[in-house]
Amino acid sequence: MNWERLQADTVACDRCARLRDHCRRVAEVKRASYRDQEYWARPVPNFGDPASPILMVGLAPGAHGSNRTGRMFTGDGSGDFLYRALHAVGLCNRPWAVGLDDGLKLNGIAITAVARCAPPGNKPNAEELANCRPYFERTADLMPNLKLFFALGKIAFDETVRLARLRGWLDAKATFAHDSAIELTDGRWLLGCYHPSQQNTFTGRLTPEMMVRVLLRAIRLAG
Repeated sequence: MNWERLQADTVACDRCARLRDHCRRVAEVKRASYRDQEYWARPVPNFGDPASPILMVGLAPGAHGSNRTGRMFTGDGSGDFLYRALHAVGLCNRPWAVGLDDGLKLNGIAITAVARCAPPGNKPNAEELANCRPYFERTADLMPNLKLFFALGKIAFDETVRLARLRGWLDAKATFAHDSAIELTDGRWLLGCYHPSQQNTFTGRLTPEMMVRVLLRAIRLAG
């Protein structure tokens, strides 16, 4: 089992008929501003180096973001917000992400999601999350230097807690809160952060300054 095989298995997955149908329908309709682009419209693989000490855990690809570009948090407002913050703290080489050939590189962090296909209404159901869990589990298992899980939002946090309990890394209560850090029994950390959705960033619930602060804390905790 290796990272390249995991990436290929992810892209080839067809376990969730509802999600696969939704991704294809979005790609057929498109937005007017993307009418000349070919959508990825497949499950989105991990982004980054498996040797990284930090694993950022998102919810799911955006319909016209990652489902269009084929890369985590690329091509939509959430990604614009996120990569500006990652660049500000030195975790990527540029403050924007538009497509697979834009030259963006991560530094010390990899990005995954608990659902790999864009879901209707940005809400994967329980069965779909369960179908995607093996890819999340394999991702964590294939990162030998992993020191910190950085969970974006409650669903990603809860899925990471489930994995930690399954692996025997957590035996205490774990409740999601922004900038809340939990030390796992193997010495690693779980750090919660509000998701950089436009619902949070447009309302001021998550500001650029807040995002930078929690990322800096993640870097410190990951050593």
